Amino acid sequence: MRVAALGLDVGGKRIGVAGCDGLGLIATGITTIWRSSFQEDIAQLSQIIAARQVEILVLGLPYKMDGSIGSQAKQVQKFARRVAAVIELPIEYIDERLTSYAAEEMMKTANISVSQNKGTIDRIAAAVILQQWLDARAGVKET
Repeated sequence: MRVAALGLDVGGKRIGVAGCDGLGLIATGITTIWRSSFQEDIAQLSQIIAARQVEILVLGLPYKMDGSIGSQAKQVQKFARRVAAVIELPIEYIDERLTSYAAEEMMKTANISVSQNKGTIDRIAAAVILQQWLDARAGVKET
């Protein structure tokens, strides 16, 4: 069965975007949307969704370390509700507490400057979010 999911790491300045292969095995970063207005964000997302025939959006929800929902998570939920009203796709959330940290560690390992590549961090974080969702769907155990 074909999997057509898009992973989003939604921030105040940027949205990291990741997609997956048709089998739903591997998530990869696609692009970073530099936010300007909701209409422009939607226009860029819509182009990606149409090109990739996306059927579901997976958004990282930044829970606080104690598991509660803070102001950033509420902003992501608000954005998701607005997107869902316009794009009419189902949305699922995944805990993204340490995805940006994981993305930064991957970049450091690859000797890529973290401070000069903020958009890359968002794209990698979106891929980590989507990969977690794909693994959970497939019942993959974390090691």
